[in-house]
Amino acid sequence: MGLASLSANMLLVSFIAYLVATAFFGGAIKKASSETTYKKSRWGQIGIIITIIGFISNIGYFITRWMASGHIPLSNMFEFTAAFGMMLVGAFILLFYLYRTPSLGLFALPIAIIMIAYASMFPKDITPLIPALQSHWLVIHVITTVIGEAILVISAVAGLIFLLKNVDLKKPSRERFWLEAVMIALILVVGFVVSSTTFKLTGYEAHFTYIDKNEQPAKMEYNYPPLFGMSGYEAQTPEAMTPLIEMPSIVNAKTLTTFVWSIATGLVIYLLLRLIIRRPVATLLQPFAKKANSQLMDEIGYRSVLIGFPVFTLGALIFAMIWAHEAWSRFWGWDPKEVWALITWLFYAAFLHLRLSQGWEGKKSAWLAVIGFIIIMFNLIAVNLIIAGLHSYA
Repeated sequence: MGLASLSANMLLVSFIAYLVATAFFGGAIKKASSETTYKKSRWGQIGIIITIIGFISNIGYFITRWMASGHIPLSNMFEFTAAFGMMLVGAFILLFYLYRTPSLGLFALPIAIIMIAYASMFPKDITPLIPALQSHWLVIHVITTVIGEAILVISAVAGLIFLLKNVDLKKPSRERFWLEAVMIALILVVGFVVSSTTFKLTGYEAHFTYIDKNEQPAKMEYNYPPLFGMSGYEAQTPEAMTPLIEMPSIVNAKTLTTFVWSIATGLVIYLLLRLIIRRPVATLLQPFAKKANSQLMDEIGYRSVLIGFPVFTLGALIFAMIWAHEAWSRFWGWDPKEVWALITWLFYAAFLHLRLSQGWEGKKSAWLAVIGFIIIMFNLIAVNLIIAGLHSYA
């Protein structure tokens, strides 16, 4: 078995392990009759052991892919997102042993599972590094950024648990509306996985030529029926659907098409769920948050930002600017990815300011953590895929 094949199998093992571990964490919460049994649940202990096995397999995937490619596996959307899921699980394991709360596993692991599933929808071929990425700063900058973001996502997990426990979902309110909006956002990512898998199974392909930003002819292959076309597009596949709108060169029409199909699929899934359960989707998760300690979730959320923020600052700003100066002879260039990294940094700086100086604890802090997660996901998905720039993983 080649290293690339071994790497893929190890990632699959970790994916399955996280699924199984999630079920055990759910059992730990369901079976607990008090906070003591909740923290010392045998189901929870089995869950964390399976999680660690999955995490070791996940590390094995990372190392074997590194060996197979000859460079750190962080050079494309598949590798970056898979690493994001791995680091998220690593951050969870650390915090579990600090706080012994199974609820964290029940909500953190599904996000890691979605991230790995999301990653698997992108091309997984091992390719040589492009010249721009052939630098030791790829390891330093990207790995530090992904670790910082993963720790910050744990704060959102704790915030979500806090809100599910403390928001009354039986009565219409702004809090219920926004909590349901978070559920929709997660389902939209599932929509990408479902839509991408569906069109892959059908073997759909459509080839187009277009004029790129340098006024040169270029080619583009769609794996979804094309809703948007690049400037001066021309179909090379006779039966291909005619794009509805021609986009300017700053927007990647292929990934915008993928994004819209994913949104549409996710909304259909959400509406079907609502028809089946006849109540907000968030109510399905609320019983699993009821036994969580609100004060503990608030502390975990705050401490995750305290740890994750300086790590993110190093990776996404300081190391990024050093590499930018080395590669492009400038520290800052208003590239879309740079702008959103700054927005993310400013948001979490505001989070800490409001927490420390204005006393924003409890619900306010939890909502900020969840909003931070949405900003990170927007940066990962929309900025990487839709907006053309020097950092685009698309």
